[in-house]
Amino acid sequence: MPDMTARYPEKLDHPEMRCDVLVAGGGPAGSTIAALLAERGYHVVLLEKARHPRFHIGESLLPLNLPLLDRLGVADEVARIGMLKYGAEFISPYHNKAVTFQFGDAWDKAYPYAYQVRRSEFDHILLKNAAAKGATVIEGSKVRDIEFLADGGSIAEAEDEAGERRSWHAKFFVDATGRDTLLASRFGTKRRNPKHASAAVYGHFTGAERQTGKDEGNISIFWFDHGWIWYIPLADGTTSVGAVCWPHYLKSRKTDMTTFFRETIAQAPALAERLKHAELQGSAIGTGNYSYRADRMAGAGYLMLGDAFAFIDPVFSTGVYLAMNSAFVGADVIETCLRDPAKAAQALRGFDARIRGGLKTFSWYIYRLTTPVLRNLIMDPSNVFRVEEALLSLLAGDVFRPSPIFARLVIFKLIYYSKTVRSWRESFAAWRRRRDNIRVIEGEAP
Repeated sequence: MPDMTARYPEKLDHPEMRCDVLVAGGGPAGSTIAALLAERGYHVVLLEKARHPRFHIGESLLPLNLPLLDRLGVADEVARIGMLKYGAEFISPYHNKAVTFQFGDAWDKAYPYAYQVRRSEFDHILLKNAAAKGATVIEGSKVRDIEFLADGGSIAEAEDEAGERRSWHAKFFVDATGRDTLLASRFGTKRRNPKHASAAVYGHFTGAERQTGKDEGNISIFWFDHGWIWYIPLADGTTSVGAVCWPHYLKSRKTDMTTFFRETIAQAPALAERLKHAELQGSAIGTGNYSYRADRMAGAGYLMLGDAFAFIDPVFSTGVYLAMNSAFVGADVIETCLRDPAKAAQALRGFDARIRGGLKTFSWYIYRLTTPVLRNLIMDPSNVFRVEEALLSLLAGDVFRPSPIFARLVIFKLIYYSKTVRSWRESFAAWRRRRDNIRVIEGEAP
């Protein structure tokens, strides 16, 4: 790639235009890695295109988020804004019942709860923490272009809200731009996920009926014929509701998005009952196919974190956890790259393998969530060989450390495949329907 130093000679001499690490994006991934590296003494600059607090979907955390929040020093602040979440409820119209799984019954009993959070508040806490730890945080600044230099490092050009442009020369670049996928789009490495496709329509309600007692803050998952619907109670009385469906179902709508959303909710009678006295705040929001991944997540002088690399489906509430966990792993990798460049390539390969491994573990279940066999296993749980405890640990996010749960998850898969063979006609029909619904529409962007 061309050396851009000639384009910005005067700017590169300005000390404020140089940094050790430049982070693009101030969501959970970017704020976390900025805080960790600044705390270690690196000069970190974080550029965030918006101004916090700002709206974001994805309000449900996992129990394994909690030790990460402790290590960042923000656990008490998050607890103050959060709604305690002790488990997950699955409601199936095909079985005419609901089943609740408690995180306290997982293999490791040390993390029995998580939180539901308003992302505007949660993300703001993390961003302020990055600044408090010493990172230079600049809001209203979006990275527009980046070039990687032949002799190492990169130059990124950012634009502020007034249209002014400034260039940053960094030793290492972190892409935490979420679904903007800055680097993957620039490299041309962003691909539609060939095994999955999801679209979504969502909104916030007030006055929704909630469960009582300890279960009040649990996330609820409602299946319906075209996918599933989340129901997330927040501490201020608002409830986040969103339908995740096949892209073809969303494209089939003949009405405005809000009417379509209400028609979709009506297809899940148990959910419609909870919302019969509720009021939708504003209009429903729809988003097209958002299942994607990049060919690579790391290279000489850069990392992609969280959704900047891949997003599959929000069903297990993994988004924030995967973003923050990748930031913790990435901080160690960047330190290795900067302190011992001879070990950089090995460290980057290790980062790629570790993060992909966790994604792969979750993905197997996500791809099959709407199959009759997996629905049956969830709605009629059994702890034979302690497989239920292992599944609860997976739902808690415990997939990145050595654990006996992985042997039990293999047993669960064998049970799944055995039942699939025994009900092969129903399974084949479900597979064919899914194949038709995730097919690529000509002209549709990844």
